[in-house]
Amino acid sequence: MSKRQIEAEVNRQAVLFEEKCNMGKVADSSLKLRDFIPQYLDTVSVTMSPTTLHFYKQVINNHILPKLGGKKLTDIKPLHVQQFIKYLSDLEAKHKSPTNDSGKLSATTIRRYLCVLQSIFRLAVKLDILTVNPAKAEKLTLPKKVAPKIEIFTKAEAAEMLKCLQTEPLAFQTFIQLAIITGARRGELVALKFSDFDYVKGQVTISRAVIKVDGSGYQIKPPKDYEVRTVTVNQHCIELVKQLQIEQERERKRLGSKWAGDEWLFTKWNGEIMNVQTPTRQFSKFLERHGLKHRKLHSLRHTSATLLLYGGINIRQVQQRLGHSELETTQKYLHHLSEADVEAVNVLTNMIEPDERKDIDVSA
Repeated sequence: MSKRQIEAEVNRQAVLFEEKCNMGKVADSSLKLRDFIPQYLDTVSVTMSPTTLHFYKQVINNHILPKLGGKKLTDIKPLHVQQFIKYLSDLEAKHKSPTNDSGKLSATTIRRYLCVLQSIFRLAVKLDILTVNPAKAEKLTLPKKVAPKIEIFTKAEAAEMLKCLQTEPLAFQTFIQLAIITGARRGELVALKFSDFDYVKGQVTISRAVIKVDGSGYQIKPPKDYEVRTVTVNQHCIELVKQLQIEQERERKRLGSKWAGDEWLFTKWNGEIMNVQTPTRQFSKFLERHGLKHRKLHSLRHTSATLLLYGGINIRQVQQRLGHSELETTQKYLHHLSEADVEAVNVLTNMIEPDERKDIDVSA
C-alpha cells in the first residue's frame, strides 16, 4: 500500500472503531469471567426472583468462579465448558434422589448448574463481548436426565384422605381442600387473602405467592411464570373459607392490639402470614397420624391435574387452571395417564381371562 492508501485505511478503521464504540460493541479482550460476573448479576437481578437469584449466586460462587473465573471470556471455548460438566459429574450429591442412586450429582442438577453458565454467556453475547455462546447445548455432550416420577393420590387414596381431613382444624382443612380443587402451588395458597374470593361466583383469584428467602424471612411476589389467574372452586371450599373468616374475626377481636394480620387466610397465632414451610410439615404429620401413605404436599397439585385430565377436561383448560406458562409442562401428566391405562388393561386381563389362557405359549 502507498503512503496515501495507508493513511486512508487508518482513517477508515478509526471511523469503524468510533462507530463500534458508539454502538457499545467494543469489548476488552482481557476481560475475565470473574470481572464480568458483577455486571451480569446486576443486570439479571432486576427480573429474576429472589430465590432464583440466590441459587445463581450459590452456583457462581461455589462452582463457576473457582473453575472458570480466572479465564478471559474470549478464551473460554466449548472444551472448557465440557470440562466443567465433567467436574460437576464427579461431585458428591448432598441429598439422595429416588431417580439417582449413584451418589453423584444427578443429570438434572448438572443441567441446572449449566443453565447459570449459559445465562452468563448469553448476556456476554447480547452485549457483544462474545460473538458466540461457548456453552450452547448443541456444542456439548450432556448427561441424560431421568424424568422424575409424578406422585399422585389415587381416587381411593384421595377419598380416604378427605375423609380423615374432616376431623382436622378448620384452617388445615381449608388449605388441603383448596390445594386439591385449585391445583395451586404451596406459596400461592399461603399468600391467599379473603379478598381474593368471590363468594357469589365461587371463584378465587391467584395473584401472588410467598417465597422463603434465606436470611431475610419471606417475600411476596407474583405467581411463578407471572400467571395471575382466576379459577372456580366448589361450594364446599367457599363455605370453608367463610367459616375461616368468621373464626379469624373472633380471634382478631380477642387479641385486640396484638393482632397483626392483613386479611391472610392462613396465619400464625397473631394473624401474621403463615410460614410457607408450615403446611408441608403439617401435611406430613397428618398423613402419619392417620396411617396414610406418605406423599409430598406438592402431590396434591399433581393429583388435581391428573384427575382433571382423567375426567376429560381439555389440556388447555388444565394448563390455565394450574398457571403453567408452557403447554409442555402440563403435558407431563399425559404420560402418567398412559401408564395408568396400561396398568388398567393388565388388571382387567387378569380379572376376565381364564387361568388356563395364561399358560398358553403365544409364541407357538
